[in-house]
Amino acid sequence: MEAESLILFFIAGLVLVGGGILASQLLAPKLKNKTKEDAYECGIPTEGAAWMQFKSGYYLFAILFLIFEIETVFVFLWALTMKTLGMLAFIEILIFFFILGIGLLYAWKKGALKWD
Repeated sequence: MEAESLILFFIAGLVLVGGGILASQLLAPKLKNKTKEDAYECGIPTEGAAWMQFKSGYYLFAILFLIFEIETVFVFLWALTMKTLGMLAFIEILIFFFILGIGLLYAWKKGALKWD
């Protein structure tokens, strides 16, 4: 009984996915022109080679942004449960902020936050 259900589920998945792909091929507009086939990047036509090197500072800036974004989520969740966690959790979050501040000062001194 379980094998038949699994096979039926697999077939239904194939039919639905295949049907969606087939429907998009049949129903999608087929107007082709040079402008539609160009790569789109913020509405500005590309200039030069696509394989150019970027300054590593951009990647560092992005990583710092992600780190502080994740920390924001962590602090938000901590704030929601602060009443139940008590004073020990408050001291721990102060230590957490202190470590974050040291990391931010380090990045600032190294020039990671300059957008040149």
